[in-house]
Amino acid sequence: MTTNVEVARPRHGRKDPVTPPGRRSVRLGGLDLRLSPYLFVAPFFLLFAVFGAYPLVYTAVLSLRKNTLIGGDAGFVGFENYRKVLVDAHFWTVIYNTFGMFIVATVPQLILALMVASWLNKNMRARTAIRMGVLVPNITSVAAVGIVFGLIFADRYGLANWLIQSVGFDPIEWRNHRWSSWTAIAFMVDWRWTGYNALIYLAAMQAIPKELYESAALDGASAFRRFWRITVPLIQPTILFTVIISTIGGMQLFTEPLLFNYGRIQGGSLNEFQTVAMYIYETTFTNNYNVGKGAAISWLLFLIILIFALVNFLLVRRSVRGNMT
Repeated sequence: MTTNVEVARPRHGRKDPVTPPGRRSVRLGGLDLRLSPYLFVAPFFLLFAVFGAYPLVYTAVLSLRKNTLIGGDAGFVGFENYRKVLVDAHFWTVIYNTFGMFIVATVPQLILALMVASWLNKNMRARTAIRMGVLVPNITSVAAVGIVFGLIFADRYGLANWLIQSVGFDPIEWRNHRWSSWTAIAFMVDWRWTGYNALIYLAAMQAIPKELYESAALDGASAFRRFWRITVPLIQPTILFTVIISTIGGMQLFTEPLLFNYGRIQGGSLNEFQTVAMYIYETTFTNNYNVGKGAAISWLLFLIILIFALVNFLLVRRSVRGNMT
C-alpha cells in the first residue's frame, strides 16, 4: 500500500522570518526601561494638572472677565479688575497688614528655630523624645490652636490680660489695635511652626562634620563664634528654604487671624488684622460675590509672593556669604 505524502517546501526558496525569543525579550526590556520612568512620575503630573495648573490658568482667565456668582459672566474686560484693585485703599490696607504680620511672626520664629535646633543638636538625655515633642504643635489641629489662643488673648478673663494685670498694667483690648492683634497672631503662628523649622535646621546641622567644630574649639573659638561662623554658613541652603517657605505661608495667612476674630472675615472693626487671603474670600464670597476681582487679587498676591521670596533669597544669601568671609 503506497501513501503519497506531500512535503511543504518554501516558495521561491524563501523561509518565513522568525524572531528569536531572546531578541524579543531584549526589545520588550528596552521599551520597559524607556517607559517606566514616565509611568512612575505620571501620577504627580496628572494630579498637578488637575489641582494645580488648571486652577491657575482658570483663575487667570477669570481675572480678565467681569464675573460674579450672582450675575454670571458679563464678558471680557481686560485689566479692568486689576485697575480697580490697585486703586482700592482697602487692598493696600490688607497688604500692609499681611506684610506686618509676616515680619512680626517670621523673623522671631526663624531665629528661635535656629536656637532650638542648636540646643537639640547637643548630647542630652531623652533627646529623641524631646525632638518628637517639638513637632507636636505642628500636628495639632489649627482650629484647636485658634480656639485656645483666642481664649488666652480674650479681652475679659483671658490669661494674657490676667498676667498683665498681675504686674500692675492695664488690660489690653487685643482685637481693637493693630499692634496688639499682630502680636497675638504672631504668637499663634510661632507656636505652631517654630518646632517644624527647628527640626529642618537640626537635620542640616547633623550633616556638618564634627571635625570642623573640634578644630575651631582647639583654635580657641567660642561656642557662639563656632555657631555663627560654621553652622550658619554651612546650612545656608536650608535657611533659604525655610525663608522662602515661610514667605509663602506668611503671605497666605488666613486661618489664624480668622479664628482669632471668632470666624469674622473682616479682621477687626477697622480691618486691623485682615490679610490678603481674607480679603480675597470676602470679595469673592461675601461682598457682591465678585469672582473676577477676587481672581485679580489672587494673581497680584501670587506676583507679590514671587517678588518677596526673591528679595528674601538675595538678602539671606548675601548675609550668609558675608559671614563666611
